[in-house]
Amino acid sequence: MTAFIDQARISVRGGDGGNGAVAFRREKFVPKGGPAGGDGGNGGSVILLADEGLSTLLDFRYRHDYQAPAGERGGSKDKYGHGGQDMVLRVPSGTEVYDDASNQLLADLRTEGQRFVVAAGGKGGRGNIHFATSTDRAPRRAEPGQPGEERVIRLELKLLADVGLVGFPNVGKSSLIARVSAARPKVADYPFTTLIPQLGMVRLSDDRAFVVADVPGLIEGAHQGAGLGHRFLRHLERTRVLVHLLELNAIKGRTPLRDYQTLRRELALYDPALAARIEVVVLNKLDLPETRKKFPALERLFARRGLRLFGVSAATGEGIPGLLRALWSALEKARAAQIATQGAPTDPQSRRSIARDPTIC
Repeated sequence: MTAFIDQARISVRGGDGGNGAVAFRREKFVPKGGPAGGDGGNGGSVILLADEGLSTLLDFRYRHDYQAPAGERGGSKDKYGHGGQDMVLRVPSGTEVYDDASNQLLADLRTEGQRFVVAAGGKGGRGNIHFATSTDRAPRRAEPGQPGEERVIRLELKLLADVGLVGFPNVGKSSLIARVSAARPKVADYPFTTLIPQLGMVRLSDDRAFVVADVPGLIEGAHQGAGLGHRFLRHLERTRVLVHLLELNAIKGRTPLRDYQTLRRELALYDPALAARIEVVVLNKLDLPETRKKFPALERLFARRGLRLFGVSAATGEGIPGLLRALWSALEKARAAQIATQGAPTDPQSRRSIARDPTIC
């Protein structure tokens, strides 16, 4: 299984520009030959390319320094030096690029094929053919190439998903995503079974599909670093709809309503915008007799707070079709709201693939 790495810190440098040349024409039958020094080639740039086929920053875990080739120096007989080849680094779609020194966001690579020049190559120096004048017909000077841009950047991956599943450990998020999609996360009866976010494609019909992200279980204090959830809360920032998955827990002091309130509080403390997302509240494990018995009362309890409580069983599939229809309806509302405020959103399903270039890293 490919390791999930969602942060990386690397050093990038564009190639230096080649020096301009000082040369003169010396052909036998060309009297009074003038300057003939060519320009140096431009250095290659380091370019980041968003690739939907990638889901982790693993490629940057062991290699931290990247430098594009330098440009060649200019030659005699008006020959210009070759430019350095650009170095293209593929990153997963959804990667944010930060300047590590200033913490400034440089780019947000969300769309397949989106490119960003993170370290520009240096410009090649001019040869002496550019410095001839009426008073100096044999200039003996040329420009040096400029150094390439150099910086340390931080890459942070935020998963691109339409729906995010949030909930305490062991409420059945992994079981639910396995039920509604082809994803096969590990399912077990101990806390924090899911150690990394999982993505699953839910297909309702040929033209209706969406991506669900299962974020590792949150606990109270997650926004301050408690548990595992604090490492992955940022992956919810891209989602349009949040599913609060609850269960009837036997632990003293925990109830579905209190769990829901705790989850909302943790999301709001991490990022107030998350608490404002369209949400769907779901009670799982309806196949258990105690849960089925208490579901009507819980349904009324949430209704009094203006919330519809869906009852499902990830184990048997009960209630799943109705939940998926509700999620699609919520997504349509979220898309309509985004279009009204920001313009047409980027639909993950509409992104087109691009051919791989053998020169790309």
